[in-house]
Amino acid sequence: MREIKQHSNSFRLCHSAVAAGLLASLLLSGCTSQQAAAPTAPAVPVVVAKVEKKNVPLDLRAIGNVEALASVSLKAQVTGPVMAVHFREGQDVRKGDLLFEIDRRPFEVSLQQAQADLARDQAKAANARVDADRYLKLFEQNVAPRQQYDAQRANADALDAAVLADKATIESARLNLQYCMIRSPINGRTGNILVKVGNLTKANDVPILVTINQITPIYVNFGIPEQSLADLKRYDAKRTLRVKALIPGEENVTEEGSLSFVDNAVDATTGMIRLKASFSNAKRRLWPGQFVTVVLTLTTQPNAIVVPSQAINTGQNGSFVYVIKSDNTAELRGVTPGRTVGAETIVGAGLQPGETVVTDGQLRIVSGSKVAVKPAS
Repeated sequence: MREIKQHSNSFRLCHSAVAAGLLASLLLSGCTSQQAAAPTAPAVPVVVAKVEKKNVPLDLRAIGNVEALASVSLKAQVTGPVMAVHFREGQDVRKGDLLFEIDRRPFEVSLQQAQADLARDQAKAANARVDADRYLKLFEQNVAPRQQYDAQRANADALDAAVLADKATIESARLNLQYCMIRSPINGRTGNILVKVGNLTKANDVPILVTINQITPIYVNFGIPEQSLADLKRYDAKRTLRVKALIPGEENVTEEGSLSFVDNAVDATTGMIRLKASFSNAKRRLWPGQFVTVVLTLTTQPNAIVVPSQAINTGQNGSFVYVIKSDNTAELRGVTPGRTVGAETIVGAGLQPGETVVTDGQLRIVSGSKVAVKPAS
């Protein structure tokens, strides 16, 4: 009976061990199954760009003001009513073109009067010279006193001087007649006509008749900080520097010109030095008084490594970018950024041409994250 009871206990212990082993096996199998079914992290969508090597210009940017190459305000040089205007407001005129005509009649009369005075005085002078010669012979024969000869000679000399004065008066009258025909002194574009037909003009008085601006070629005035003066002088000594003018509202349109003037002093108040660039302005995009963005190119940096500026991030250890490796994972890499040119930044160290960097989506990834490249918007 005791043996049967011991055998029964042994059977129970064996059965319990088998059950415990089976339970442990089932639990272990369940954990392994749960681990295998854990989902992987999805790839983060990002926008990327290639690292490029290119020649990058060294530019200075400033705000400039367009100035006419020459600006002339016409005034009348004689007094008289305006008889005719031979151009339209805003018309292009050439040097020598007739613009205004002032009443010539008073000056024609003055010329005729001067010519008559000349003829009269020439006749008097000729007669006085004959009398002086006659009294000279009488004086030499001791017939006439010296006083009479000296008086006749002085009279002849005075009339000769009167003849010269009459000739000068005639030239003045002819000059006034020329002043009645007001011509353009330059090639340019006319402005508003301030004196109409029938108005009386006064010599060298206001209002002016019209203003003419020469706009082809044209100037752009601008300034740069004195800290850039050393670079400007160094590169300007080697070659003529190129200048671009960007017109507001026409960002894709630029005018090409060259640096033509550097002021001889730095403005002590602003710390700026004034420069002037000349433009052919053949298409007349630049207009006097207009404000433009000026880009002065000093030199070109060859074989520079550049990336889009938005690819560069700043962290506790400095600047960095995310580089996409061949297995579509992101690698955090420190870089040394340089100057920014437009939408690109020059990188001094940390990248090689042809590598791919993330330009959008950096906030959702870390080093080692899987990424999915999406097209830029």
